[in-house]
Amino acid sequence: MQKDFYRLADHLTGLLEEPEAFTATYSGEVSDFVRLNGSRIRQPGRVTQRAFTLDLTRGRRHSAGTTALSGDFEIDRARVEGVLADLRERLPHLPEDPHHLVATEVQSSERHQEDRLPKAQEAIDSILSAAEGKDLVGIYAAGGIHRGFASSTGQRNWYTTYSFHFDWSLYHSGDKAVKSAYAGFEWDETRFREKMEQATEQLGVLTKEARTIPPGQYRVYLSPVAIQELLEMMSWGGFGLKDARTKQSPLLKLIEGETRLSEQVSLRENTESGVAPNFQAEGFIKPAAVDLVENGRHASFLVSPRSAKEYGVETNGANSMEFPESIELAPGKVKREEILRTLGTGIYVSNLWYLNYSDRPGGRITGMTRFATFWVENGEIVAPLNVMRFDETLFRIFGEGLVGLTAEPELLLDSYTYGERSTGSVRTPGAIVDGFTFTL
Repeated sequence: MQKDFYRLADHLTGLLEEPEAFTATYSGEVSDFVRLNGSRIRQPGRVTQRAFTLDLTRGRRHSAGTTALSGDFEIDRARVEGVLADLRERLPHLPEDPHHLVATEVQSSERHQEDRLPKAQEAIDSILSAAEGKDLVGIYAAGGIHRGFASSTGQRNWYTTYSFHFDWSLYHSGDKAVKSAYAGFEWDETRFREKMEQATEQLGVLTKEARTIPPGQYRVYLSPVAIQELLEMMSWGGFGLKDARTKQSPLLKLIEGETRLSEQVSLRENTESGVAPNFQAEGFIKPAAVDLVENGRHASFLVSPRSAKEYGVETNGANSMEFPESIELAPGKVKREEILRTLGTGIYVSNLWYLNYSDRPGGRITGMTRFATFWVENGEIVAPLNVMRFDETLFRIFGEGLVGLTAEPELLLDSYTYGERSTGSVRTPGAIVDGFTFTL
């Protein structure tokens, strides 16, 4: 794929007319997908796809178009030439873009991650063996993801990574199920079995009669998956320069120094240890890491090229949405075996669902519990809980209410596969929080 992409970029360079310039991006994958239901394979398959996006610039006007590629150079050359012709026809009719910024310093790079994935059949055999006697539904996706960048200035960047994710639920009855996930770059049978055993134990608790507790404030344990949901909501405008300058950030009180988070909280965009490439669509190279929150205080922003141009600052290679792609919450000191004892009496939350802002300027989020949520007494899980709605601020969850973060962070890969597999990831511990508010 890399050789074909570079060849197409070189061909385009030879077709340019003064004063034209271009940037181009490549997105490809070779992925195995296996859907399971009732602990049986229902739909296996493999997807190979390639896409080429060309952004043509003439002066201060630019326009982009995308085409699928076949892998045959002669066919793909004609497709790319067609995109170029369409963009040339379109450009004179477009307004100038005062905030368009592309990299002019040539910084080429190449990274090829080693493929340590198991054969799809081996992973599925392991899953089916562990699921024997259970009602399992889920999807396994794995394979190589390829990203590229090229420009008419001669810059060339390539990134290949190999990863897998397996999202599954063990079903009990009605709306009762335990949801779990396992993801990474190399299959660890011991770790997978641990996750399956934990899910099986929780499934056993779901056989007990579910309780309904009154609205109020409770001490809670939020699993890494639940924290992932909160971090992704926080990332929706929370870390970008433009959202801060336009006063739309849900973390505005933190950014402007009106409040702070717990000293235990340090957040960073850690590209070096994530799944996303270290370059972006305008050709800027991302630093290995960008500190966003350091010991509870705002540290810096994600700055896209457009924001950099608009506000007269340097970009740090953020995407156009200024949304973190490899966010990491530093771990704490609560060991896995101490979670229930530290929680004491309260609520064990495995998953959160349907999150949204109930007060965006105030950093307040609402959502639902789902799947395995348990009532805990004196460090022991005693009963499942019926679905509840919460309404709480990020400043309490990660601030004054934060009791502790767990010591073992978990890498959670974005399971989004609509159109193509995502390269987003979250690395996070779980958290114990006091005074977490449930409204229904």
